[in-house]
Amino acid sequence: MVEGVQIHSSQAKEAQQQILTEDALKFLAALHRTFESTRQNLLVARETAQQRLDAGQQLDFPAETAHIRADPSWLCAPPGPGLEDRRVEITGPTDRKMVVNALNSGTKTFMADFEDANSPTFANMLNGQVNLRDAIRRQIDFESGGKSYKLKENPAVLIVRLARGWHLDEPRVTVDNTPVSASLFDFALYFFHNAHELVRRGSGPYFYLPKMEHYLEARLWNDVFNFSQSYIGMPHGTIRATVLIETLPAAFQMEEILFELRTHSAGLNCGRWDYIFSFIKRRRADRSAVLPDRKDVTMEVGFMDAYVRLLIQTCHKRRVAAMGGMSAQIPIKNDPKANEIAMAKVRADKLREVTNGHDGTWIAHPLINEIAMEIFNKEDVKVAAADLLNTNVPGKITTEGVRSNVATSLAYSAAWLGGNGCIPLNWLMEDAATAEITRIQLWQWVKYGMRTADTGEVITAAYVDQLVDEIAPTLKSATITEENLDIVSRYLKAQVRKEWPSEFLTSDLMGYLAVRDGCPAAWQRSVL
Repeated sequence: MVEGVQIHSSQAKEAQQQILTEDALKFLAALHRTFESTRQNLLVARETAQQRLDAGQQLDFPAETAHIRADPSWLCAPPGPGLEDRRVEITGPTDRKMVVNALNSGTKTFMADFEDANSPTFANMLNGQVNLRDAIRRQIDFESGGKSYKLKENPAVLIVRLARGWHLDEPRVTVDNTPVSASLFDFALYFFHNAHELVRRGSGPYFYLPKMEHYLEARLWNDVFNFSQSYIGMPHGTIRATVLIETLPAAFQMEEILFELRTHSAGLNCGRWDYIFSFIKRRRADRSAVLPDRKDVTMEVGFMDAYVRLLIQTCHKRRVAAMGGMSAQIPIKNDPKANEIAMAKVRADKLREVTNGHDGTWIAHPLINEIAMEIFNKEDVKVAAADLLNTNVPGKITTEGVRSNVATSLAYSAAWLGGNGCIPLNWLMEDAATAEITRIQLWQWVKYGMRTADTGEVITAAYVDQLVDEIAPTLKSATITEENLDIVSRYLKAQVRKEWPSEFLTSDLMGYLAVRDGCPAAWQRSVL
């Protein structure tokens, strides 16, 4: 065992032996000891920034970095090998079957998601690492239920949304009696085991980076990349990273984020669902920022359209890919008419993206690849700070919208506690981002005493309680247990009563996963 490093779970023993090797843990410990204090300082800075917003300060483009935005001379690195064409990327979790199907889907790239589409049980995290390691080495073929799963020739290029956000700990591994950063845990193990092999095979270590709120957080990632490349003897600039712009503060710092990562940048992505969540959360003290039903907050409304146009302009100015977002629709079996309507929504969404100037897009299901590829086979933008904060969103708060939010929040959160981080609900693929939107909208509507447009009902905590009690029993299934429904029902009832909403439900509920994995409560920061 590496000095100062402790593993606090016995789950996934075989995967532990393969992934948590002595040398890999030494690398993780080195990253932790070098960068943990900076991470903690940046998380404190987030809290301080939120306090300023609560006091009435408006977000704006930072004055101290105006010279970076005004300087036309700097550009980002060229695409890494295999990233020249990213017209369609499929996303999904890292279970073995999904990895094979996604790499075989015919899309240009596969974004393997350890974050929003994943429930971070220790087994999921470590077995996912094993699956990606095996896929890179073309050793992932397997049989299940009498069916053979084999990688085809020339599969999609692998990009890993591997690192969880800076805000999350990995409590099942401690260094010097402190939980390691979940971001560094995820990154370190993938990079250490696979970086040289990826380069040898003509690709490279490619990442999506989520949930950043400030360009200094991008600088921290760049420092981690340089340290890591030096540690394993790899030339600086080999790594490529695409940043998910999925927080409101980051939208005001896109150029600065690219600048910090310019030797490693592969572009920016519109993380649309998390962005809506962040828009509400960061403007929690602003009654004018109350939004209508989730279905009405489309990509065409003012603040979303401004965010997209600015992202595309920024990326093209700095010569990197401007990636579009996820269409949540999935094929509907046994109902051709409903499927036609769903696929028409996908087609319209992708046409909007390519018309706006996106270089590529995300899909959630292999059968949608043909639609997206057909669309993507086919600049003078001015966005002011006020455009990014525009709350003129047509739509209403309805009884059905409230009920839908309650059902989605409960069903997803309970499935997440059961080890499933990506579930289909009403023919939409839901992940942590959509669960966060539903939770924070319910909080916002209760906080500001909003009424439903169709019945005039005031949305109170008691009203949400009533809906939770009514809806929760109807959600039980093979993957959604009564125990987990009880936990998330109590959680949601508590959330709508808080003065301010929790930052992330995944942080709040992580303690349950860790305790079930055998991790001592001493290392839990967020057990309810």
